Amino acid sequence: MSAPGSAWPGVLLRGSATVSSYSDQLDDQVAQAPVSETGPQSLLDRTLDGIAHLCIIVAGVLMVFLIITFGWLVFGRYVLNDTPTWVEQSSLVIVVYITCLGAAAGVRNNSHLSIDFIREGMPRLPRTVMRHLSDLFVACFGVFMAWQGGYLVMENLNRPIPMIGFSESWRAALLVICGVLMVLFSCVNIVQRLLKTREV
Repeated sequence: MSAPGSAWPGVLLRGSATVSSYSDQLDDQVAQAPVSETGPQSLLDRTLDGIAHLCIIVAGVLMVFLIITFGWLVFGRYVLNDTPTWVEQSSLVIVVYITCLGAAAGVRNNSHLSIDFIREGMPRLPRTVMRHLSDLFVACFGVFMAWQGGYLVMENLNRPIPMIGFSESWRAALLVICGVLMVLFSCVNIVQRLLKTREV
């Protein structure tokens, strides 16, 4: 029998050695669950994964376009002596789109920066509770983002962006989309985790 003081370090060692990432645990649980119970969830997972993948693709295309426009800015300024004035404002809008789409996809893929070694070293119950709280905080933040983004969209419908002439609402539109996706992905994580906990 081990000494009373060695129980907690043992948990930490076992946690650091055997506990995989959260996404790996979800995949293992889906693989072990009965097919009849995971059919609808698998379809839902494929749909949400497709949305997240689409966000990444669009963000990647916008990143390439951003690099090209800055190359054109340098070429126009120093070679043609005719600076394209639309590049600066359009790049600011594109950066917002890339950031929001990447943030939404990161919630689904669990790829945001996190320090989880303390959580993963805990027993199962507090570890699960902390995961629920984490997703709940993300969902609340998504609600706030969508709400404030919608307010900015409505307030700036008739306000043009300098140099490019588009409405300022286009700059805030991705806040709404990102917020809604963050709420959706977080709530699905919570529901699926609760269902799998009840199955066990």
